Amino acid sequence: MGVAEIRVRLGGVNRQRVDQLALRPDWPKPYDELVRGRVWRIADIEAWIRVHRPALARRRD
Repeated sequence: MGVAEIRVRLGGVNRQRVDQLALRPDWPKPYDELVRGRVWRIADIEAWIRVHRPALARRRD
C-alpha cells in the first residue's frame, strides 16, 4: 500500500499529512522503499487505523 492508497483509506487526506503521520513513532515502518516511494503492508496500516482512527476502520466479517 503506497501513499496514494493510504490517503484514500484515511478519508482523502493530502500527501503531506501522510508524510506527517509516517514520522509518528506509532506509525508502521515501511515494508520497502521503491523508486516511486515507500510502501507499507496493508495489515499494518489497517491495524494502525483500528487503534488510531476507529471511525475509519473496516469491519472484520
